[in-house]
Amino acid sequence: MNVREDRLRRIALGFSRIGIALRGLAWKRAAAEGVTPTQGEILQQLADSPAPLRLGAVAGALSISAPTASDAVSSLVKKGLAAKLAQDDKRAVTIRLTAAGEDLIARTRYWPRLLEEAAGTLSEQEQAATLRALTKIIASLQDEGAIFPQRLCVSCRHFRPFAHGDRPEPHHCALIDRAYGDLGLQLSCPDHEQAEPDQQKLQRQRFDAIQST
Repeated sequence: MNVREDRLRRIALGFSRIGIALRGLAWKRAAAEGVTPTQGEILQQLADSPAPLRLGAVAGALSISAPTASDAVSSLVKKGLAAKLAQDDKRAVTIRLTAAGEDLIARTRYWPRLLEEAAGTLSEQEQAATLRALTKIIASLQDEGAIFPQRLCVSCRHFRPFAHGDRPEPHHCALIDRAYGDLGLQLSCPDHEQAEPDQQKLQRQRFDAIQST
């Protein structure tokens, strides 16, 4: 194993260790509230979404099959934690949290707080570098079809990477007409609008090619 392979293996191992810890916490918190980890993850997805989600989006976000997602959502509906909303197309159903579901999420937001506290041990420069690295890793995983598309800056039609050159806040959001740095990079932006493939490609190339200072 060469130096690069060893370095990449150690990075991957670090992410794996974090994933194991989070899954363990999810099991404990879910069991205490009478829901399964999958049901808990669905509730979290609904809480994080700016609008009700379709069943296919729920399944894709969690990398589970549509039948598994449907069974989990049906259980949540029976427990009064989620509600199904019929659309004009009766075959399309969206899901939203109920008040009881929102209360449960508020009580069980332990692992996000735990991660926030851990991230708080980083300096601002380290936080910016982490957000930039996570953006690139998540975008790469999306390219491979390993995870459902996320609402990233680099895939948004309003994103202008390094529009301001080497200034401390080099990026620009055309939606709010504001410059920002890597600390402002969004991983799940409620105002995200998917860019066309050609624009995404150019944005990714520029974002990946230029290193922030």
